[in-house]
Amino acid sequence: MTIKEKTLSSTDPELAKFFSRIGESFLEMGQYSQALEYYEADLKFKEKSLPSNHLDLAKCYTNMGLVYREMGDFSKALSFFETALAIRQKSLPPTHPDIQKSIENIDFVKNKL
Repeated sequence: MTIKEKTLSSTDPELAKFFSRIGESFLEMGQYSQALEYYEADLKFKEKSLPSNHLDLAKCYTNMGLVYREMGDFSKALSFFETALAIRQKSLPPTHPDIQKSIENIDFVKNKL
């Protein structure tokens, strides 16, 4: 356990930000299993602390989808991308760029299936 994990309570939103940033770093380095580990921790934290339609959850699902896409697991990536899109469609106007990006992610992995 890192110093940051020890000093933050399990309900501190800073802990989720920490998990997300570390996951992003591992994803950028191509270390997908480590990225997945931190993104999963971020998702679990946010699932416990946020309403199911919160946009931060959509970002978590997108991050998980990105890792699975890079790992070549397109069916899992599709599932995460579709969940992210569903949340965004409930919370954002149809022309919002995040909705368009979600659709692009879905189209990409569908073409790989």
